[in-house]
Amino acid sequence: MIYVDADACPVKPEILKVAERHGIEVTLVANSGLRPSRDPMVKNIIVSSAFDAADNWIAEHVGEGDIVVTADVPLAGRCVAAGALVTGPTGRVFDQANIGMATAMRDLGQHLRETGESKGYNAAFSPRDRSKFLETLDRLCRRAKSTS
Repeated sequence: MIYVDADACPVKPEILKVAERHGIEVTLVANSGLRPSRDPMVKNIIVSSAFDAADNWIAEHVGEGDIVVTADVPLAGRCVAAGALVTGPTGRVFDQANIGMATAMRDLGQHLRETGESKGYNAAFSPRDRSKFLETLDRLCRRAKSTS
């Protein structure tokens, strides 16, 4: 199963394409409307607009060997702890070896933004990011299938 933190996810079409090629079900989780899919392998879950509702839903349902796509580092940490394979939309993999540093860097960035030391602008999503994501997701799908 691939779980997608779907609010503002820039790679939903790519996820659906790779998942279809591998025959893996996809669950898109969002706080607001999602375009319905006719594909029986794609499920849309709309959660409340409460803070972290989508993240909480994913964290409660994800399990060992599932794949999660999220840019949210705290959610990534919860999913790594549950045994999931986790990637961000730029193809950055989160795992046991790097989630601690990713969390620390996120917290530092948040602190710098709160104190005015940093404006906190994120780099624009690029074609290179999309390409790296496709490679990473394909690799994670092969890995998930080989261990199931």
